[in-house]
Amino acid sequence: MTSASGSAATAVAPAAARTRTGGPDDRSDLVEHIVGWTLVVVVAMLVTRLGLI
Repeated sequence: MTSASGSAATAVAPAAARTRTGGPDDRSDLVEHIVGWTLVVVVAMLVTRLGLI
């Protein structure tokens, strides 16, 4: 019984090492950072133009 649970834990460990979010894999991290910071700047400009700060 211990060998079956040991092999099950071994099979699950590599899958749990990287969490999958369902996003595309072909994107570069650089592009993702640029788009994220662009969104931050756009939201900041919108907030200041509307006078919310």
